[in-house]
Amino acid sequence: MSAEFARRRLPSLSVLGLVAAAMAAHPAAADTVTIAVDQAKLMRVPERTATIVIGNPLIADVSLQSGGILVVTGKGYGATNFLALDRSGNVLTERQLLVKAPSEHIVSVYYGVERATLTCEPECQPRVMLGDAPNFFNPAAQQSAARNGSAAQGASAASAPAMAR
Repeated sequence: MSAEFARRRLPSLSVLGLVAAAMAAHPAAADTVTIAVDQAKLMRVPERTATIVIGNPLIADVSLQSGGILVVTGKGYGATNFLALDRSGNVLTERQLLVKAPSEHIVSVYYGVERATLTCEPECQPRVMLGDAPNFFNPAAQQSAARNGSAAQGASAASAPAMAR
């Protein structure tokens, strides 16, 4: 009976070995950079970096600045990766990018299956948030675009007299 028990245990041990090997093949949690959608985070890239590759630019976007500073911006929910390559195409670094919803001061209101998102600090105001119902998302997005357009026109009008002097 003990020999039969030992034979049954061997497959379990090999399965554990396979699981351990699979876990070792996946990047560690330290290699994952978590970003909130519509937020940016700074990272450093290795000195010899010549090319940056983003797996899915709809999830995250990057901008390489001088001094090896990389600005990573969360664009959409999900996970993707980023690679830094040298001039020969060798991978210098690879990181997982996880883009999540912002967690502070956000309130989701559901009207049946339709969702509206509000930012509440100190008062609740509409927020343009991926996944909101079009009848909530579109008016908030249009108001935000109109406001940004007005601000840009005001800034150019304010700088025009100063430039003429």
